[in-house]
Amino acid sequence: MGAGLWEPIRPPGSLAARIAERVEELMTAEQLKPGDRLPPERELAAMLGVSRPSLREAIRSLAARGRLSVRHGQGVFVEAPLTAKRLASSLRSDEHDLDELYAMREVLEVPAAGWAAKNRTEAGMELLDEAYRELTDAANGQAEWDELQRLDAGFHEAVVRVAGNRFLLRTLGVLNEIMAAGMETTLRHPGRLRQSAKEHARILEAIKDGDSRGARAAARAHIRGAHTAALRYVEQQAQERG
Repeated sequence: MGAGLWEPIRPPGSLAARIAERVEELMTAEQLKPGDRLPPERELAAMLGVSRPSLREAIRSLAARGRLSVRHGQGVFVEAPLTAKRLASSLRSDEHDLDELYAMREVLEVPAAGWAAKNRTEAGMELLDEAYRELTDAANGQAEWDELQRLDAGFHEAVVRVAGNRFLLRTLGVLNEIMAAGMETTLRHPGRLRQSAKEHARILEAIKDGDSRGARAAARAHIRGAHTAALRYVEQQAQERG
């Protein structure tokens, strides 16, 4: 983690409070993400130009609020915001059927595709192009299904990143975790991998063209196609077991 993140802390205000504020600013800007480890105490105190007792006080404060976790022998780690944890808990608390899951995907991803077409930037499109290329290369190279599922989710998350809504990104991340844990990828269904590739290409092209309406339509068609494939796959599995 680069020293450039940690500029020296200057008054006014409580030094510990200012340190905590700096850490939370970096979290909000996503320069510090859940799972990141902070630099060692001595090193971080030197970079911030503060005493180690002030730094410890700030860390205790952030840990008490659930923003950091102190793991003895390992270091200090960034925690997911409580709102994200509560969201994940509520979404995982009950069993969800396929109709619910795909309806939720449509609610999230259709407008996100439209926003991505509207809000696209050069950096965002590079990210989306890379996600699409990785998925396409893996599909053409006959990658394992788990890897294809991961890269497929990565493409959809890249669309949401280009859309520029971080809350939506967290929500989609939780939804993808539920789907990955609870069901096989729909790409296993005969013909779905090839059809999905065409649908992804249409989404990408519409976003590149700044066509919000076309991007929404392409995303909707893709999700409904995946939903249909998932239902068929579940039905097929039930028949094989029966």
